[in-house]
Amino acid sequence: MHFQIIKFSNHQIVFMKFIIRLLITAVIAYVLSRILTGVHIADFKTAVIFALVLALLNTFIKPLLILFTLPITIVTLGLFLFVINALIIIMADKFIDGIQIDGFFWALIFSLVLSIISSAANSAMKDSKED
Repeated sequence: MHFQIIKFSNHQIVFMKFIIRLLITAVIAYVLSRILTGVHIADFKTAVIFALVLALLNTFIKPLLILFTLPITIVTLGLFLFVINALIIIMADKFIDGIQIDGFFWALIFSLVLSIISSAANSAMKDSKED
């Protein structure tokens, strides 16, 4: 039996990592929607779409929001960034059918827990690949 080693280009590796992070975010969002009573995601497909929209909003809209709200972010010692994260979640909710966030409080809680768990999961994946 002959095995051939597949070599991926850097672009392919970056794309695969993006897909993995996207799926991790989707799984966490879907599970959180089953735990948090104010967050409703219809199915896993909707969670994947939500993760993609969230990635796009975080890439293009969030930096602008941070720039425009820099004075209040400085005055609040960075705590206003939690509000920006909640607003990004609410924006994603408005773009996608099949997801419902029951107000700002639930968006804030959801964004905090999603960020913490996603960071831990992505960090764990990074650590396991280095071993």
